[in-house]
Amino acid sequence: MILKDKKVLIMGLRNKWSIAFGIAKQAYENGAQLLFTFMGEDNRPKIEELTKDFKGSKAYVCDDASNDEVIKELFEKIKKENGKLDGIVHAIAHANTDDLHNDFIYTSKEGYAHAVDVSAYSFVLVSRMAKELDMLNENASLVTLTYHGSSKVLPGYNVMGVAKAALESSVRYLAENFGKEGIRVNALSSGPIKTLSAKGIKDFGTVLTVVEEKAPLHRNVTIEEIGDATTFLLSNMSRAITGQVIYADSGYSIMGI
Repeated sequence: MILKDKKVLIMGLRNKWSIAFGIAKQAYENGAQLLFTFMGEDNRPKIEELTKDFKGSKAYVCDDASNDEVIKELFEKIKKENGKLDGIVHAIAHANTDDLHNDFIYTSKEGYAHAVDVSAYSFVLVSRMAKELDMLNENASLVTLTYHGSSKVLPGYNVMGVAKAALESSVRYLAENFGKEGIRVNALSSGPIKTLSAKGIKDFGTVLTVVEEKAPLHRNVTIEEIGDATTFLLSNMSRAITGQVIYADSGYSIMGI
């Protein structure tokens, strides 16, 4: 129970196949009290059904995590109703379908800005607003999700790779800013998982096959395994780790060929 008595906000819950749900399951099993954000008020019944076994959890609508006023209003409400947080998990990213299916060189200015805004700036905004509203307890931990396409060219990942590179750099700068307050900031780089978001990547099934063939462990990862790694980063067991990109990908990222 390494998260006993810790309050954790998980942003970006979509469905039972999402990485955010895997994180929620493992964090809850380790004692965390969970709060969630999701998109679309019309999705509330689905989200409440999805989280019904997480006793004491609450879910809040957040339709635009890159909008300053939206996040400020949301976080004011969360703090008023729940007090301070011990952890925030940022599981939010998006790129336009055309920008994933076409060659990267054809990325539009609007598509480029959108991907970076939603996938990277939103984490900076969430971190800043949590600080400004004094939402974080001592020794709190912030975790965002990234992917190997931030540093290597992966066909079909395109502008999302650029956005994730910006996100990882942001993690390092945020870690330096928060360090004086004892608050940690890290990124968890998951191996590929068949989520709803992953369906937008062209030939995603091929990626899964290659990882299974080439990774040292010769298998893909599960949402529960990513949940375990994230739970570790949220816990006091990782209290000396900050500003890092931690890979949980069956070792695929170490391979040169």
